[in-house]
Amino acid sequence: MNISKKVLLAAVTVFSLAACSSGGASGTPEPKASEPAAETLFKAGTYEGEEPGFGGEGNPIHVTVTLSDDAIESIEYKAEGETPTVGGAALPQLVEKVLNNQSTNIDGVSGATVTSTGFFAAVNEALTEAGTDPASLEPQGAEETVENIDKTVDVVIAGAGGAGLTAAITAAQNGKSVVVLEKAAVVGGNSSYATGGMNAAETHYQAEQGIEDSADLFYSDTMKGGHDLNNPDLVRTLAENSSEAIDWLDSIDAPLANVGQAGGASAMRQHRPVNAEGKILSVGTYLVEHLNATATKLGVEIITEAKVDEILMDGGKAVGLHAVGAKGNEITVKANSVVITTGGFGSNPELIVKYRPDLEGYVSTNAPSVTGDAIAFLEAINADFVDLDQIQIHPTVVQTDGALISESLRGDGAILLNSSGKRFCNETLTRDVVSAHVIEQDGGYAWLIADEVMHSGSTVIDKYLTKGYMIKCDTAEDLAKLIGCDAETVKETLSTWAAAVDAQNDAEFERGSFEAMLTNLAEGPYYAVKISPGIHHCMGGVKINTNAEVIDKEGNVIPGLFAAGEVTGGVHGGNRLGGNAVADFVVFGRIAGENASK
Repeated sequence: MNISKKVLLAAVTVFSLAACSSGGASGTPEPKASEPAAETLFKAGTYEGEEPGFGGEGNPIHVTVTLSDDAIESIEYKAEGETPTVGGAALPQLVEKVLNNQSTNIDGVSGATVTSTGFFAAVNEALTEAGTDPASLEPQGAEETVENIDKTVDVVIAGAGGAGLTAAITAAQNGKSVVVLEKAAVVGGNSSYATGGMNAAETHYQAEQGIEDSADLFYSDTMKGGHDLNNPDLVRTLAENSSEAIDWLDSIDAPLANVGQAGGASAMRQHRPVNAEGKILSVGTYLVEHLNATATKLGVEIITEAKVDEILMDGGKAVGLHAVGAKGNEITVKANSVVITTGGFGSNPELIVKYRPDLEGYVSTNAPSVTGDAIAFLEAINADFVDLDQIQIHPTVVQTDGALISESLRGDGAILLNSSGKRFCNETLTRDVVSAHVIEQDGGYAWLIADEVMHSGSTVIDKYLTKGYMIKCDTAEDLAKLIGCDAETVKETLSTWAAAVDAQNDAEFERGSFEAMLTNLAEGPYYAVKISPGIHHCMGGVKINTNAEVIDKEGNVIPGLFAAGEVTGGVHGGNRLGGNAVADFVVFGRIAGENASK
């Protein structure tokens, strides 16, 4: 990206001039020849650079780099477009890495690849302006002394995503010492990528807003959505503990006060966070920030860049974890109980193809670190698995980079148009069904359409705009031009939909839940994003019971071993409902942490 840069401080080379001698008895010394100026590495000063990171070109990473003649002295940055729990957490580490190595020719931060690439590119712009070829700067970091780690605690947890942090907090609240081992350099995992909300029934927020719902209805919706492949006992546990989980989030200052509706739900039960202005926030970033802060406050130790590869066993009981650090050092943590919360395998193409060959080549919405490492080390101790072939594709995914467009937008009133400018299905059906409808369209894609009413109340849409995913169209004609279809067709589609919302009767596709909609899309401006399905969630995983205890292949509990979140199977069956992943990691994360404490 070419941007203007201002050199705030220029290097000045000063040459000494010999005094003129008048000779005689004055004792004036003979003139000396001037010495050549010493060669410098940089042109000292302060320089700026700017490049897209995760926030895209609309909200890039901006750096201010201060140089002396021979060193990178400091780097300041502005990066409002980076996800706080991913890129935002990685940026201080990236600054430290560059300053320590005096070079950008180094590895980025694992789990924050896009942010790392953008940051290095911005710094390189500044270095180039200073007259240096960044590629010529060899890393200067001294060899680090790498030490093995050996600890003993009450509870050790593999994975610092939503389930792992929830389990850690619960155990710490019970007075237990806790260590969490996280493969990536930042916490959050897939949980940081969640954009919608958390399903919960019979909550005080629903009651306060006059919303009728029940744990029984939550249960039946989840079973139906999962095609009855779900474990009924696990689903019942999820539904009946969801309201208390909302209360628990309130207690750690992470309220989810806005209630909307997601696909496959018969009631408004998707709980979402809002900011001070009342705008809806992305639930994943919000919860990971609060969970991480709470865990830190309670003294939970989180060791990042620690890839777990073995569950330590003693007499058939789980007694700890072994991991390998980023520098190859060994990390051993012994404990009274072990919790596995490492997520699924959505970013592992080999495992995806192994269990679902038909999904080869699909883009993934998952965090890069979510590669199913736990399957191997759980198999090694005879743990059982269920539904590993049940892999969900999400219908609204940006194909260029796997960015997920939140299902909550459709719940709030967004619609899907095909390349002809027509609706083609009930947009709030389950993800697998909507995905199938999208794939059937000409070209295998569709356009998701929102409007200004939705945009004004959502920071989520703001982010999609700044990242360049969504495009603003002032009129229906502009929208048709973007799609590449007949304008009259788009106008007719929008008019028919507005009338259906006003009459609360969708004669075309029998879409309901009109009470949850924020708009009828009758007027522009409109906001459109081109989408196709992508790999999103692994419903299958290690088998657990309602106590979150891991089950072996003979049907027995493995003593001392618990699991929660996407690493487990049985909760979601053949298809996960939007909003149930967050409910899953909070409910079963709490159960795992509680029972591990015993």
